[in-house]
Amino acid sequence: MSKYKYILGDSLKAIKKFKDNTFKLIITSPPYNVGKEYETKKSIELYLEEQNEIIKELVRVLHTNGSICWQVGNFVDDKEIFPLDIFYYQIFKDNGLKLRNRIVWQFGHGLHSSKRFSGRYETILWFTKTEDYTFNLDSVRIPSKYPGKRHHKGPKKGQYSSNPKGKNPSDIWEVLLNDWEKEIWNIPNVKSNHVEKTEHPCQYPIELVERCVLALTNENDWILDPFAGVGSTVLASLKNDRNVIGIEKVKKYRDIGVKRVKEFDDGSLRFRSIGTPIYDHTKSKLSQIPLEFNNNESLRSI
Repeated sequence: MSKYKYILGDSLKAIKKFKDNTFKLIITSPPYNVGKEYETKKSIELYLEEQNEIIKELVRVLHTNGSICWQVGNFVDDKEIFPLDIFYYQIFKDNGLKLRNRIVWQFGHGLHSSKRFSGRYETILWFTKTEDYTFNLDSVRIPSKYPGKRHHKGPKKGQYSSNPKGKNPSDIWEVLLNDWEKEIWNIPNVKSNHVEKTEHPCQYPIELVERCVLALTNENDWILDPFAGVGSTVLASLKNDRNVIGIEKVKKYRDIGVKRVKEFDDGSLRFRSIGTPIYDHTKSKLSQIPLEFNNNESLRSI
C-alpha cells in the first residue's frame, strides 16, 4: 500500500530535512505572486529570489534519475504580463537542470479581459537532473490517427508505420471531445462546475498531475509537492500506487487535502477520471445565437 505524508508548514524548512536524491518526481504549482489569500504580493525580483532558494533545495533532494515539473501561469503587475516560465527557465538552468519539454496546458474557461486577449493557457516546465531519467512513454501513449497506415517505399515498404501501442502525445494539452483520443491532451481546469472543485482559488485537476506521474515515475517511487494545496498531487500519486509527500502552509487547505485522501481511501471522493468526455457545449441552448443579436439596436447596449 502506498505511503503518504501531508506536512503543514513552511516548504523550505521542510525540504531541508529531506535526504539527498530522495524523490523521483517533484511536481507542483507554486504561488504566482498575484496576491491570493495564501501569498503576499511582492516585487517580481524578490519573488524569484525566494523561489530560487527553494529550487536549490529541491534539486538537492531530487533523485539522480528524477524529474521536476513546474506548472506556472503569468504574473500580472500594473496590467503588464510577466510570463513566469521564462523567468523560471534560467533559474533551473543555473541549478544544473535540463529542459525536456515546455508543455502548454490550454483550457477553455477563465476570466475575460477587455484590454488584451483573454488568457487561456498555463505551462509545465519539465526538467531532469541527468540524461538517465525515467520516461515511461507506453504509459501515456494515445491512439494513432491512422493506425492502418503503411510505409509505401524503402526497406519497410508494406509494413505498418505506426506503433501498435499508439503514438507519442504532443506537448500541448488541450480541451477536446474525448480524452486521450487525439494527439492533444484534454484536461479542463478546475472551475465552479468541476467535480473536484474545493474552496482553493487556484486548484489544478488530478489528471494534470496524473499524466506526469505515469510517465516520469514507477510504482513505489517517491513524489514531492512542496506547494500541495488541497492535494491534487497527493491523490494522483496514491491513485497510481506511488508514495508521496505534500507540504502546505495554509492549514485549511491542508485539512481539505487530508479529508480528500480519506474520501479517496473509502471510495467516496469524486474526481474526473482519465477518459471522461468533455461536456459538449454546442448542445446547450446557451450556445445558440439569440435572435436579438440580429438587431443592431440591441447590440448597442452590450
